[in-house]
Amino acid sequence: MNEKNSRRASVIGTLLFFITIGVIVSSAIVIYDAVEDACDGNRAVIAGVILAVIIVLSAVCTIIDVIRRRLTIDKPVQRILEATNKIAAGDFSARLEITHRVSRYDEFDYIMENLNKMAAELSRTEVLHTDFISNVSHEIKTPLAVIQNYAASLQNKNLDEATRNKYAQTLESAAKRLTALITNILKLNKLENQEIKPGNELINLTEALAETVLGYEDLIESKGLELDCDFDDDVKIYSSPAYLEIVWNNLLSNAVKFTDSGKISISLKNENGHAVVKITDTGCGITAETGKHIFEKFYQGDTSHSQEGNGLGLALVKKVIDINGGTIDVNSEAGKGTTFTIRLKTGVRQ
Repeated sequence: MNEKNSRRASVIGTLLFFITIGVIVSSAIVIYDAVEDACDGNRAVIAGVILAVIIVLSAVCTIIDVIRRRLTIDKPVQRILEATNKIAAGDFSARLEITHRVSRYDEFDYIMENLNKMAAELSRTEVLHTDFISNVSHEIKTPLAVIQNYAASLQNKNLDEATRNKYAQTLESAAKRLTALITNILKLNKLENQEIKPGNELINLTEALAETVLGYEDLIESKGLELDCDFDDDVKIYSSPAYLEIVWNNLLSNAVKFTDSGKISISLKNENGHAVVKITDTGCGITAETGKHIFEKFYQGDTSHSQEGNGLGLALVKKVIDINGGTIDVNSEAGKGTTFTIRLKTGVRQ
């Protein structure tokens, strides 16, 4: 559409230019004939008159061209410069009004439209960046405040040994939470800036997933939960084991965290060229509204467990799945549990 309109505008401009030249030449010929008849062939007079006519016609054309340039070039260029100056200064609310219909867009209209899209995207990114910094600051302040308060309390020489141990455990827990937060922020930053990319290593997903599940057996058993696994043999994909550990660890830890009774089911199937992993729990579940935001950074649908996480785990999971060219879906109902379904292409280099 852009190319078609630009080509049409170029053809129209070329035709107008030739028509203008044609009018000037025709006018000069007509005036020359008239002057020649009136001056009885006096070449000096004819030359003077024709020169004056050419000067007048050139002046008229110049004035018309100046007006045309002012309206069609200088004015939109000035508007674009003003908008870009605002954007460069950090004002991403700058927008350019386009007066032409889409079917009559010229190059400047397309530039304005692209600038509006760019400004809108920069504005959205700025909001996300501001929110991210605000959330990071808030999440860091909480464990730091705990560390500061309990460290001060430990200096009390009158504390009994049991209280001292309790405070020390609280300090350790806060330090671990702060470490996990910083680690996740760094991972997410690397993923979003594409500093690291999925590996081309062919991995046995069946073995990798089974190994991860084994690491949670003791925790699942300590909560009295039932574990049900159903894996197809030798399901293989090209990816990075470290990447996929982020996915399985986050989803399994959430399943255990939010399930107080019942069971956790994990399945891996090879379906039509895709490795399909389902992780199901019988925990508290989530509402449909929470499901819409569950992969957003720092979003925590269940605030009762907010001390156990930082709202970055599922954002990391989503980013890893996206980079691997897969999909992740969540199906849940409050009070009835949750199922996460991940689909990754098998035997395909990312």
